[in-house]
Amino acid sequence: MEGKEEDVRLGANKFPERQPLGTSAQSKDYMDPPPAPLFEAGELRSWSFWRAGIAEFMATFLFLYITVLTVMGYARAPNKCATVGIQGIAWAFGGMIFALVYCTAGISGGHINPAVTFGLLLARKLSLTRAIFYMIMQCLGAICGAGVVKGFQKTPYQVAGGGANVVAHGYTKGDGLGAEIVGTFVLVYTVFSATDAKRSARDSHVPILAPLPIGFAVFLVHLATIPITGTGINPARSLGAAIIFNRAHAWHDHWIFWVGPFIGAALAALYHQIVIRAMPFSKSRA
Repeated sequence: MEGKEEDVRLGANKFPERQPLGTSAQSKDYMDPPPAPLFEAGELRSWSFWRAGIAEFMATFLFLYITVLTVMGYARAPNKCATVGIQGIAWAFGGMIFALVYCTAGISGGHINPAVTFGLLLARKLSLTRAIFYMIMQCLGAICGAGVVKGFQKTPYQVAGGGANVVAHGYTKGDGLGAEIVGTFVLVYTVFSATDAKRSARDSHVPILAPLPIGFAVFLVHLATIPITGTGINPARSLGAAIIFNRAHAWHDHWIFWVGPFIGAALAALYHQIVIRAMPFSKSRA
């Protein structure tokens, strides 16, 4: 009993700093689960598979509904000082991710973003079958969410830009692409760190707190990149707004909001798995 109390008291400091992070500490109390199969046909016969897709659809629908409404309120106001401002928009995006990840994490993992799904797919955290299904449902949810906003206020929606992502005047396409890559890297790296099963096994508070750093990362990235691209870092969000807004200039740079997030997600997955967790090397030690 005394030993257990000591473990609780030490908590995250149970493993001293002198141990190489991501190497010897990993083998003390945790074994990584096997990688998810690339194709898993049996998933299609499972209700949990379809339930997870529905959860992703609903979460992305609510995400677009709240955030695009917030953007519309800011864009329509004659006096910007009377609105929530850029900080309020950033809080709307970050706060909704915090709430929706908390609600759906136990059902679908709470991705709400094709870039997050893509990063987790590269890390073999889910099958290709499930990843494609999630991305489709996320995009459909985003389209429906933006569509409901337009249904409420069609003329103001078109006049105010519909929340569509574009590269702002004064910035190049390269600037926009770089902002999307780095912004998505921050988000997906936070997702990997906050949901790391190794940390969950050692620190019981990690799963409970996971939505908080993820939402806060979204908030900070929006603060930094709203002036550049309006902040995409979520291809479904960008696609939904562009389809419902449906003006030519919304499509000119649309590729940036797919290529950038996917590159950022891939870099974050590689960094976390190879550098932070040292996954290729842990097998050789075993």
